[in-house]
Amino acid sequence: MTVGVVGLGLIGGSFAKAYTAAGHTVLAANRSESTLQFAIMSGAAKGRLTDENIKDCDLVLLCTYPGAAVKFMEEKGPFIGDKPFVIDTCGTKRGIVEEGMRLAEKFGFRFIGGHPMAGTQYSGFKYSKETMFKGAPMIIVPPRFDDIVLLEEVKDCLKPAGFGRITVTTAEKHDEMIAFTSQLAHVVSNAYIKSPTALERKGFSAGSYKDMTRVAWLNPEMWTELFIDNKDNLVKEIDMLIASLSEYREAIASEDAVTLQKLLAEGRKRKEEVDG
Repeated sequence: MTVGVVGLGLIGGSFAKAYTAAGHTVLAANRSESTLQFAIMSGAAKGRLTDENIKDCDLVLLCTYPGAAVKFMEEKGPFIGDKPFVIDTCGTKRGIVEEGMRLAEKFGFRFIGGHPMAGTQYSGFKYSKETMFKGAPMIIVPPRFDDIVLLEEVKDCLKPAGFGRITVTTAEKHDEMIAFTSQLAHVVSNAYIKSPTALERKGFSAGSYKDMTRVAWLNPEMWTELFIDNKDNLVKEIDMLIASLSEYREAIASEDAVTLQKLLAEGRKRKEEVDG
């Protein structure tokens, strides 16, 4: 299989390394020429993805920000042809899927929305690894949900990455869920670390602090685009969290032990319900 990888950051670099390690040919494109050359020299990619060879790929992975992914499809659409599956890896789906489907119909290539649920708080090719997606979930948004042959083809193309589960959903459901499971966590973590008390935390912090602040170390440019892309769902989740925190604050401030214990018990019960 020949795989084109567009964008050699944490996600794109990990895809390149995974497919190369599985014995496939990886062709890459990247905004930074130095990173592209390093990927080729290190063996993560065999060569450059070009207008001439993109049509020969079986799979093209767009591992960029949503806006850049749309721009790539607009510019390279005439060269892709009908052979490759084009799958984006962006963290929001409604905008990219709408544009991807439109451009796929216009130029005749096959587009599927995608989102690998894996990563670290770090970004960049140097932090990528071939095992990044091993056992992780992969979300896909296909153009049709009743095309079993298409879904099996997509799953086969993604198999070398090592995903543990493929979830098929709509762009709308993806963005609704991801606002809670990922985006809200990044907002809360990033806001939490801004407390002046954090500067004095050494010697007073352990696992809870590390868990809470891990994703505060984020890529501001990327997450700004993702948050604004999904503003309706994310603002709804933030509003619900603020309302819930207000209940805790009022119970603590008024020394209402009965209400506070009830709130804490409800939270513990919900955790048991959702995570076993």
